[in-house]
Amino acid sequence: MGFARDGRERLVAIAKATYTLPISDEPPVLLEVQQPLIAEDTFSGEPGQSSPLKETDYAHLKLRCDVVLVGSAYAPGGYPCKTCEVGLQVGRMIKRFRIVGDRRWAESMLTLRSTDPSPFVRMPISYDNAFGGVDRTHEADGKTATFLRNPVGRGFAKHRQAVDGAALPNTEQLGQAVGDPAGEYVPQAFSPIGRSWWPRANFAGTYDQAWIETKAPLWPDDFDERYFQCTPEDQQIDPPVGGETIFLLNLTADGQRRFALPALQMPMTVIPTRGRDLTRHATVDTLVLEPDEGRFTVTWRMVVPMPRSIFDVRELVIGEMSAAWHRARRFPGKKYYANLDEAYRDRRTRGGQ
Repeated sequence: MGFARDGRERLVAIAKATYTLPISDEPPVLLEVQQPLIAEDTFSGEPGQSSPLKETDYAHLKLRCDVVLVGSAYAPGGYPCKTCEVGLQVGRMIKRFRIVGDRRWAESMLTLRSTDPSPFVRMPISYDNAFGGVDRTHEADGKTATFLRNPVGRGFAKHRQAVDGAALPNTEQLGQAVGDPAGEYVPQAFSPIGRSWWPRANFAGTYDQAWIETKAPLWPDDFDERYFQCTPEDQQIDPPVGGETIFLLNLTADGQRRFALPALQMPMTVIPTRGRDLTRHATVDTLVLEPDEGRFTVTWRMVVPMPRSIFDVRELVIGEMSAAWHRARRFPGKKYYANLDEAYRDRRTRGGQ
């Protein structure tokens, strides 16, 4: 259940499926073991102090589809390298950036430079090792400088005394190498961005004394539903319908993967306590790729405003139901059988001919 800004209740119906991440040009297949709905946000380490990995599936509403990838970069051909490019394509969405081996800031006289990157074969990708962080040089005086786009990252500093020996990020934009610890770089990763990070936090609205006195516990007047999108804008797409091309570059040990999304139709039927049934096709609003685990998940959502309350709903049916199911609903007193043999045996048991 969710709430509109005016406080009216919404039915929020969610379905989720887990597929194999196939080798190139093979179709995805539903896995026998399905991933459950995520009840709370997950992180790479301490919540709020490390990179988000996945967000709860229980968002009230998503206007677009978030594309998330949780995984690693792999050196081309499996040979150690100091830098390589990674890329993710979903339909018309393409995101690429550079992976760099471990390195540190080094001061020399009046200059600041990066040490030579260390070679790598596999490099985890998350906001933990993207540009960002907190400069705690003057923390004893109650002052810190935070990179609001990514407070959990590395490489950022406002004060030179905090720089020497500090780690640089392992990801950076193509054509824009990190060379200034106080620079305004865009952190590069494929995972969700934190709820309190800029610019996402701007969509959350204002929770002040006026809100407490006039609106709580409803959403504030300036709440923007874009807050529910967990990815940066360059990872938000129109809801996929199936057939979209997925392409991964240096995100699997074999270097490249290319396949198409399966058919993604997901009808849902709301059966009210009174009135006619409502059937809609739920939209895909979250796609999570996990190449290291050999799988990806698809999450569908349908949001229906309630005339009065959630108790207006008697039953919710997810998926395409058979003609026999619909007949059974129309004629509830009639008994149905799977086959003629079952019908014959039932009649014999009851003494029929």
